[in-house]
Amino acid sequence: MSGAEFAIIAFAVFLASCMQASIGFGMGMLAAPVVALVDPGLLPGTLIMTATVVTVMVVWRERDALDLSGTGWALAGRVPGTIAGALLLVVLPERGLSLLLAAVVLAGVVFATLGWAPPPRRRNLAVAGAASGLLGTATSIGGPPMALVMQGSKGAQLRGNMSAFFLVGSTLSVAVLAATGSVHRESAVMFLLLIPATVLGYVASRFVNRHLDAARLRRASITVSCVGALMLIGQQLL
Repeated sequence: MSGAEFAIIAFAVFLASCMQASIGFGMGMLAAPVVALVDPGLLPGTLIMTATVVTVMVVWRERDALDLSGTGWALAGRVPGTIAGALLLVVLPERGLSLLLAAVVLAGVVFATLGWAPPPRRRNLAVAGAASGLLGTATSIGGPPMALVMQGSKGAQLRGNMSAFFLVGSTLSVAVLAATGSVHRESAVMFLLLIPATVLGYVASRFVNRHLDAARLRRASITVSCVGALMLIGQQLL
């Protein structure tokens, strides 16, 4: 990997970490299309591990706002979803992974734009947890399903609860991916190299949370994610 390619990935991770720490999700949705364009071999392991770093910091920062009622149901769904996602990754070719990743991003954009909000009942939480586990483990983009059912929460509570779910879920995903051989030396080394960009993104989120409207950040992030997904589709088809 050239220095320019690493800089592109590091900048994408910086922006994605800021987004994740500001609205509770978005690490994979924003960064995954960029990483897939530059070095798809790093997915999903590298981004899942960097997302885990962000969630640890956010959970600690928002610990006073945590309200984990219902999270257990989502985590119960996450377990079978994570196993299914790891198995899908084993049989999915690289091009298929890139196209699936782009499709997940665009679906997330559509749902976010329409504002569909299923109520956070036990069944919906379990289904969202399973979908998050499958998509997060296979593509590193597990945020949209959980964001749909938890969007009734606001601010620190949303960030804290989403991050607590993803902290457990991402740890589980990394363990399952490692067991299936989908986390390799290159992805682990890149994760270590990207820690500074990840931490800087978290630090930037503290400024964003004070001075930038969350709705505007969300709209900007959705736009960037959509452009990245379309570019990824174009690359694969052309």
